[in-house]
Amino acid sequence: MIEFYLNGEAQRCASLAPDTSVLELLRAELQRTGTKEGCASGDCGACTVAIGEPDRDGRLHYHSINACITPAHQLQGRHLVTVEGLARGDALHPVQAAMVECHASQCGFCTPGIVMSLFTLHERQRQAPVALDDACLEATLGGNLCRCTGYRPIQKAARRMAAQPDVRPPWGDSPGLADDVAALGSLLDATGYAMPITLTALHALRRQYPTARLVAGATDLWLEATQRLQAFEHLIDVSRVTELQTIDATPDGWWIGASVTYTRLEPLLDEHYPAFARLLRRLGSAQIRNRGTLGGNIANASPIGDTPPILLALDAHLALEGPNGARQLPLDDFFLDYKRTALEPGEFIRAIFLPRPTGNRHLEVWKLSKRREDDISAVLGAFAWRQENGCLHDVHLAFGGMDATPRRAQATEAALEGQPPDITAFDAARQALARDFQPLDDVRGSAAYRQLAAANLLERLRLTIDHDAAQEVCLDAYAH
Repeated sequence: MIEFYLNGEAQRCASLAPDTSVLELLRAELQRTGTKEGCASGDCGACTVAIGEPDRDGRLHYHSINACITPAHQLQGRHLVTVEGLARGDALHPVQAAMVECHASQCGFCTPGIVMSLFTLHERQRQAPVALDDACLEATLGGNLCRCTGYRPIQKAARRMAAQPDVRPPWGDSPGLADDVAALGSLLDATGYAMPITLTALHALRRQYPTARLVAGATDLWLEATQRLQAFEHLIDVSRVTELQTIDATPDGWWIGASVTYTRLEPLLDEHYPAFARLLRRLGSAQIRNRGTLGGNIANASPIGDTPPILLALDAHLALEGPNGARQLPLDDFFLDYKRTALEPGEFIRAIFLPRPTGNRHLEVWKLSKRREDDISAVLGAFAWRQENGCLHDVHLAFGGMDATPRRAQATEAALEGQPPDITAFDAARQALARDFQPLDDVRGSAAYRQLAAANLLERLRLTIDHDAAQEVCLDAYAH
């Protein structure tokens, strides 16, 4: 049994299979067909809906998600808003009215998802003004593909929302809705799907179901259901375990709970690691960043995961817990082979330690992918170093997409360590890079392309360090 609110109305759904998605629940069980299925992989945004969660002030805070890859059980104690729940009778919500006025829809298939992404932006505007500049609209709509109109009328509609009559849906006038949603709590009574809220309960469930899969954001795991048609017999949802949701500051850095989402992590990175924050804005889409977690990106152990190379370059380490107790492990020692990690049976990642930046240490991160928004990298390079007396020291260079695991380029680092950042040193580094990796060869890029691209990123690093270089370092924004 899961209990939640849908467009202001209480819902109770029983006997759902563990691998039921929000999209399946809406279309098959609840007969709300306004939300569409396009890709079933979190790429196109046609299935975008909004989830309202009670915040510390007792208000409902809304964020966009991909319904196709979000577990239905995660609706417990939440308010789900779909395109059917925005208008008040014949009076359209400001987002809908602006879309009509600006001729921003043709076939209409992708329109519900676009409307819901803009709805979450409109809700943010109601709480605090947000500059609707290109960067804001790119972040809001980067996970929504439109195959008909092009994006200019959609962006125009986004800027015209505030000029429309302030029509609120009927549930928007309910002063007690947030309290009603909060009263449902996080306790879940479901077969095959468990949602612990404490670390102690998580350990107990791991002992009871040692082979159960762990799920947090589900942005990767759920593809096994939608793309590979695999069924999950038992799932343990760690998204609400209190101890995995914290960000604890220490004098040396931060312990980031494994279930902290990218969206929650962004303000910390904006302040302390701007290069990491810029990369984060290219990790998936707003819908993905609202659900995906740092711990999940690491545990997934994909060779093309976006965050592991950066964390490797920054000397991050992990706090692990399992049947034999707790231990810490450098991230360098975590990835063993393709999709294989140092996690022992029953172990899980509790937190990731991110060291504080020192005043003279630099970080650059560059991602190469076929499209800017919502794409997986072909090659990602993360470069950390400090410069003293004209020479490079503590050089850490890590790459994704270059081998079976994300890892550091140790021979390349050695070629640069203690050397001035000149052409001679970087020529030696590029030769060492060819010895460091045997790149992947797949649909995102051939081995030859990846080797050349990684070498070119090294040259870009040299030009970045050499501020007097005549060449323009950044030719366009796509490598940020």
